[in-house]
Formats: sequence, C-alpha cells, structure tokens
Amino acid sequence: MNDEDLLEALLAGEHRALARVISKIEDRSPGYRNLVSDLYAHTGEADVVGITGSPGAGKSTLVDKLAETYRDRGETVGVIAIDPSSPFSGGAVLGDRIRMASTVGDMDVFVRSMSARGTLGGLSTATADAVKAMDAFGKDKIIIETVGAGQNEIDIVQTADTVAVLVPPGSGDEIQTLKAGILEIADVFVVNKADRPGADRTVQELREMIQLGEGAGFGGGGHHSQEVIDAHDDWDPNTDEEADAGWTTPIVETVATKADGVDDLIDAFATHREYLVDSGEHAARTRRRYAEEIRTLLREDVHALLEADLERAGGVDDLAEAVRQGETDPYSIASDLLDPLERCLEDVETDLDVDANGVTESDDR
Repeated sequence: MNDEDLLEALLAGEHRALARVISKIEDRSPGYRNLVSDLYAHTGEADVVGITGSPGAGKSTLVDKLAETYRDRGETVGVIAIDPSSPFSGGAVLGDRIRMASTVGDMDVFVRSMSARGTLGGLSTATADAVKAMDAFGKDKIIIETVGAGQNEIDIVQTADTVAVLVPPGSGDEIQTLKAGILEIADVFVVNKADRPGADRTVQELREMIQLGEGAGFGGGGHHSQEVIDAHDDWDPNTDEEADAGWTTPIVETVATKADGVDDLIDAFATHREYLVDSGEHAARTRRRYAEEIRTLLREDVHALLEADLERAGGVDDLAEAVRQGETDPYSIASDLLDPLERCLEDVETDLDVDANGVTESDDR
C-alpha cells in the first residue's frame, strides 16, 4: 500500500492503517514527512490530555479507567503510552495492551506504546506526529502517558492541551519536587490512591503549595500563561470574569483501581478545556506548539546537513585530531561548516526582499 492509499485508509477509519502510519512515523521511514504533512488538514478536533507523575503513582491504571469511562460516555479514545527505551533495540520495553486490561477488544480504544528513546522530557520526537495521526483518524480523546521521571517530565507541555500531574499520598519529598519545577506544568493535580493513609495530608500540602504559588506568580494558569491576543479563531471576546481571572489548578482525589473519582477528573479536564477556549489560551497554546514543531524540524534538518558536511570533511574524529594537534580549534571548524549555510540564508533573504519589492531579474535588465 502506497502512502496515498495509506492516508486514505486512515481517514476512512481503518485501525490497521493508523497503526502502520504511526509505525512509519516512529521509524522515520522514507516519505513519513509528506504523510504527516497531509495529516494537518484533518486535525484540530481531538482533546489531548497528558498524564504524568513519578513512577508508582498509578498512571497506567488511571489511564485505563479514563479510557473506559470515556467509552461509557460514547467517545472514542487513542492512548499513547511512552515507555522506557530498550538499550538494545531502542524500542519500547512494555507492550501495547499490557496495562489496558479494561478495554481489550474494544476497537474504539486504540493503544500504542512508543519509546522515549532517551529523551529527557520522556517524550519521543515522534509523539506529536503520532498524536496528529490519531487526531486525523477521528479519535475524540487522546491520552498521553509519560514514563514518569520526576522533573524531566516537561516535554508533555508541548503536546497536550491539559496536563494532569499524579501525586501519590503521603510523600513529602514528592511535594518538594513539585515545588522545584512541576508546579508550572500542572493544569490538574491528581492525588491517586486516595484511600491510603496520608492522602488528606497530601491534598492539604498541594493546596498550600498552589496558594503560595499564586502569590509568587505561579498557578494562575498552570503552564498556560495569559497573553494579549489580537485575533484567534476560537476566542470569544465575551468571556466571563472567571476566564479573565486565570486558571487555578484543581486537586482531584482518585482511587483508580476502583474508578473512584474518575468522573470528577474527566469533568475537571472538560472545565479546563472550556477555560482554554473562552480565554483565548487554546489558540495561543496551539500557536506555541506549532512554533516549537517548526524549531524542532529546523534543528533536525540543520543537524543532518551539518553531519553530512562533517563526513565530507573527513569525519568528526579527524577534525578532533586536528584540534588535538593544534592545527585548528572547534570554533574555527564550526564557523567554517556554518559559513556556506549562512551565505545560503543571506541569498534567500535577498530573494525574498526582491520578491516583496516587486523587482524581477528582467526589471533589472
């Protein structure tokens, strides 16, 4: 099946095509960029929720119950479970369905494990593209479950509309970690395993932290900072005072093994979604997300170009040896490699200026 047929099958709702597209994306197979590019015209409808937190907080069980509850409400679900990378193959260590027992056999819940591939933020660079594939497929809700590596779980902000941070009960050290960095990315705090001793204390500590954070400029909108936006496609200027006041991070208590509190959590997600749209932050966040995607693609492409130049120059080892011998230095090498790229960009800028001024080559003559 060629890429055109694959895209057509995905848009027609064939799960096998969705699986093949995500595999193509994750493997960075030839032609995957054109395929992802074609997906963009069909995206923008799904709600994307990120679930993060420390290992042992119960993320997998909660994601399972979230998917089951969404299905009970008649909505389709896509789940991307970011797993630790195998040191041998680079692939995901855990399998797709191991942690999704409640929805096995339900074709309207599509679960895909993806490898973190060593990225500090816990997300593979292919994750955003896989979200696009699920969105274009027509999934109503897309849930991303991260590896769970403490403060490094920050890349989720670039992909999810709403981020839920799970905190296990009775963990004072965990609260201190949150104070050090994760407060800014949480749109909803979830105290899972709330039937265990220490849950009430954890809720109180989180509440105090949020109050202190608001006084210091945190917590008013989570990672969704308010911006003055002149125009958005989804901004209603007749917003209420609550939207103008910003977002105060709620705390939801759950017992995922019993599905207790899951409905309340889904309601909190829905309320946050309404806040994002009513305040105009959804448009702002989408714009920031696309800006970061552009930067990421440029970094990847420039890196690939420079790697090719390094090979043509004899490889980085030969250049490093030349530095060791005192024949050159790293700054000079970098400058020499970047010089052709800079000249090329200057030529492009000149061409753009010429086009903007309506001057053509024939006019010069």
